[in-house]
Amino acid sequence: MSRELRIGALYLMLGEALLAIMGALIKHLSDDLSTEQVVFFRNILGLIVLAPLIMNSGIGSLKTSVWHWHLMRGLVGVAAMYCYFWALGNMPLTEAFLVKLSSPFFMPLLAWWWLKEPTGKFSGLALLIGFSGVAIILRPGTDSTFTLAALIGLLGAALAALAKVTIRRMSVTESSQCIVFYFGLIASLVSFPAALMNWRPVPDDAWWWLAAMGLVATVGQLALTKAYRTAPTGKVGVYVYSAVIYGALMGWWFWDEIPGWTTIAGAVLIILAGIVNLWQPRSRGTPDATTATATSATTATDNSR
Repeated sequence: MSRELRIGALYLMLGEALLAIMGALIKHLSDDLSTEQVVFFRNILGLIVLAPLIMNSGIGSLKTSVWHWHLMRGLVGVAAMYCYFWALGNMPLTEAFLVKLSSPFFMPLLAWWWLKEPTGKFSGLALLIGFSGVAIILRPGTDSTFTLAALIGLLGAALAALAKVTIRRMSVTESSQCIVFYFGLIASLVSFPAALMNWRPVPDDAWWWLAAMGLVATVGQLALTKAYRTAPTGKVGVYVYSAVIYGALMGWWFWDEIPGWTTIAGAVLIILAGIVNLWQPRSRGTPDATTATATSATTATDNSR
């Protein structure tokens, strides 16, 4: 197990825990606010939370020469956000989290096709085990699975995978703060008109929940960005499965949802997938996947300038 993979996995699990809390806050706020409002507030408040970090680093830390990648990441990311937030407001919390877990299935394929990232010896096995766990939890074929909300959530998962691979594409030259700042800026500008068109009065107590959402969302996104800058997307992506555990715990704590045997069985397989993915033996004299990925990403970035 390489040091980069271990650190990337820890950052990713921290980020997923914070974003799971964000998901619960979004579900709570969706009773009073429109999806468009929640998306806008999530991004504008995230920028406010990020401001002290930017001021401490200096405006020079925001200098970039890859505006096109920031724009792509912002547009794709906000589209994924609309899908996911709408699903959160129209599905049980645990089910919405589980639909989101289909994102890692797209990520290795996108990373291999776009970034030419090599896959580890056991990465495919880990993804297969993780997919089996999610399949058991979702129980394909039941009426509750194939709903409009689930399809929109699935679309959001695919867009989120593309956004995360775009982060990896930019990671050679862009800092975590820079990536998160430009995403928040672009997403705020894009979501503002839609929020105005679907505006609802904001209850007084909702502002506290909105502030908390902005805080955990920004810190969680910084952790995820750090994870994808530290280790190859296709390898650390499997650790987003930890979100199902966080979702089950919050569903039980706040909504009295008791996980069934399918959720427990699926969670076991998901954890097993993470353990399998940690075991990545390396042949003597062969560079590890992280080094190979960094090299290929650097080449791709140079060719795009």
